[in-house]
Order: sequence, then C-alpha cells, then structure tokens
Amino acid sequence: MKKVLVLGAGLVSRPLVRYLLDQPDTQVIIASRTVSKAEALIEKHPAGKAVAATVQEKEKLEALVADADVAISLLPWIYHVQVAELCLKHKTNLVTTSYVSPAMRALDQQARDQGLLFLNEIGLDPGIDHMSAMKMIHEVEHKGGRVTSFESVCGGLPAPEANDNPFGYKFSWSPRGVLLAGRNSAHFLKDGKDMVIENKDLFRTVAIKDVRGLGWLELYPNRDSMLYQDLYGLKDARTIFRGTFRNPGWCETLEKVVRLGFLNDTERPEILGWTWAQLTASLINAKPEGLKAAMAKHLELPEVHDVIKRFEWLGLFSDEPVKCDPPTVLDALTALMERKMAYKPGERDLVVLQHEFIAEYPGGRKEAITSLLVDYGIPYGDSSMARTVSLPAAVAVKLMNQGKIKLTGVHIPTVPEVYEPVLAELEKMNIKFVDTFKPLA
Repeated sequence: MKKVLVLGAGLVSRPLVRYLLDQPDTQVIIASRTVSKAEALIEKHPAGKAVAATVQEKEKLEALVADADVAISLLPWIYHVQVAELCLKHKTNLVTTSYVSPAMRALDQQARDQGLLFLNEIGLDPGIDHMSAMKMIHEVEHKGGRVTSFESVCGGLPAPEANDNPFGYKFSWSPRGVLLAGRNSAHFLKDGKDMVIENKDLFRTVAIKDVRGLGWLELYPNRDSMLYQDLYGLKDARTIFRGTFRNPGWCETLEKVVRLGFLNDTERPEILGWTWAQLTASLINAKPEGLKAAMAKHLELPEVHDVIKRFEWLGLFSDEPVKCDPPTVLDALTALMERKMAYKPGERDLVVLQHEFIAEYPGGRKEAITSLLVDYGIPYGDSSMARTVSLPAAVAVKLMNQGKIKLTGVHIPTVPEVYEPVLAELEKMNIKFVDTFKPLA
C-alpha cells in the first residue's frame, strides 16, 4: 500500500484527489486547515483520510510526511522548501505544481544522495507547457531539424457562454495571484533582439492573435522567457517568447489599474471605514462626488470609454463599503473582483495553451508548427483550471508509485521519462493537443 499525502484542499485539488483515490493499493491522506474541505474531497471513499493540520503545526506536519511515500504540496509556494526539508529527513518523495525556487534547487544533491525525487512544475503553466513543448522540440531534433522560433502563450478564461462581464474574465484560481502578475517585468527575445519590459509597461506590450476555434485574443509577455533558452535547448532560436492570453480589453484596463496604484499592498487600516468611492478618489486626489468624471479626466479618457465603464461596473465609484483583510488597496480590489467576477454554478471555464514553432531542416526546408490545447471545464463539476493543474501531478505520482519514473534529485518534467507517459495519460482524459504543420517558403 502506497501512502500519498496531499497538503492543501484548495480550488485545484479535487481532480488530483479523486484520480489517486481510484488507484489500486493507494491511500490518500489530505491535510487541510479546514478539515471539512478535505472530507468533501474524499466523499467517504474508503481509501481516503482527512486530517486537520497546518504548516505551523510542525510536529503534526512532520509525522504526516514521515508516514507518506509521496507528499504533494498544493500549499502556497513559500512553504514548499519547509515540506521538502521534512521529506529529506524522512526519505519521502515530493511533488509540487510550482516553479522551482533557488532554495528548492539547492536541495538537489541532498535529494539525489537520498535517492528521492522532488518533481516540481508539474501542473499546467508550469507543467503541461514544459511537457508539450519539449515533446515537439525533441521531435524536430530527431528529424535533424532545429527550432529557430518558439512562442508559447497560455490563459484561463471563461467559456464563451460564460463570458458575460465587461472584463471578459472570471477567477478560476487565486485572484490575488492574477493581479500580482501585473507587477512583474518581462524579458524575451524577438527576431534576435533582446527585449526587457518594465512592469509599468507590461500591459502596454500587447499583441492580438486569432486562435483557432476561439477567435481573437490578446496576449502580454509572461516574466522571463529567456530562462527557457537553456531549459529547452533553444540555442538556435532568434525568438523566444512566453505570454498570457486574455480576452480583448483586459490589458488596456489593467494598465490603468497598475498606473492608479490599485496593486499597492501597503497596509492602510483607515480604508476599512471608507466607501469604494472614497478609496478610489484618494488614489487620484479627487472628491468622491463626481468621481466618474474626475477619473475620466485623470486618465485622459472620455466618460463613455470602456475602461471607465468597467470601473463603474466593478463598483470603484460606488458607496459600497470597502472590505478586506489585510487592509491594503490590493486586497480590497482582490476581494471586490473575487465577488463580482466569480463563476456561477454550472458555468464552464476554459484553458487555452498554444505553442508556435518555426523549425528549419537540412537543405533549407522550413515549417511552422502549431500545438494547440483547448480544454473546457465540466458544468457543475471540475473546472478546466483544476483539471489541467492537478491531473499532471496526479499522474506523475501514480507513475512514481509504480516505479516507472526513476529520476532522483530536483526536477521539472522536461525529460521523456516524465513527459511521454504523463501526456499519454492526459490524452485519455481528453486533455490533448492538436498539432498542425505548415511548410514555409
């Protein structure tokens, strides 16, 4: 009997838990601050066990890790290394869906010495993006070719029938995380030119793409794309770009959100006694009365502009009281958007992930390759975001328990030993890419 410890029972955990509960000779222990959430995931399955525990309860956490064959950390990334150190102490493998931090990377040799695998970035983005990109890059190389251009864009969006608010967006994962992405800078390569975008210009660096079956979407750059030059072996590429998809209008609006200071996370206790009109007015040194016109003037936009309409719809000019914890402008906006831009019961989300490659082969032949994943959530069931983030991790854990992944150390899923069986299993669950090949002159 293999024991799998799942730390966290949040938005994306259900598909992973249900998949692992259905595996033979597997017990799944779910540890959550709120034990009722863990119990709801198990649904009285005989192979499941719910435990109330937090990362602050160090002795309880250590006992849980010590008793497991694999620990899956679905906690915020800041706790992964704490869990990893316990895994080293008790010879427990570890899986996360988060980016590898320098502190996690530093544990590589210790994990190797213990014969342990710490598999990270095995979610959607990062995760499925790594696996599908490396699969195609390796296929090109096996044909004697080389990739000279690589562009990868991913996004979670409302399904078309659920796209019914002015922002064209609803939250299928952490609203705070979505907003904090607006504070990132970006770095990418475009036609051989090194491009560095400061965070204040992130949402001004927008492109439009016609995605097959979905129509026109806008995209903006996602962090440091140049990390992938070495990671993916793209030494011949003159373009390396990773981005995020959104529906049209998002970037224009978020650029104003950033400029106005709505992403400030400095604590301001006084805002808890304010209305939204008072808070918004304070950001532009205006009075709450006539705020809509004052905002339009401040942004040099007409009052009928779509950005102003979105702000009004959200309630930024309203007499609604500000509610948040902690008392920061960022957390106030997060709470407001989470409430106003939530999925209604039965609504579907969608995940779109598209890679575009240009491959060159001996003799001068070139081709454009597009790999496209479009996955929809299940009405009244799991969201696409939950499925695509958690199922790759679940499949990897099953393979580890079966002894089919023999790697040791700190890894991400860029090697065939991981990506081939995981992608094959995801295809059986209809999470699959459609590849198209077009010759270039």
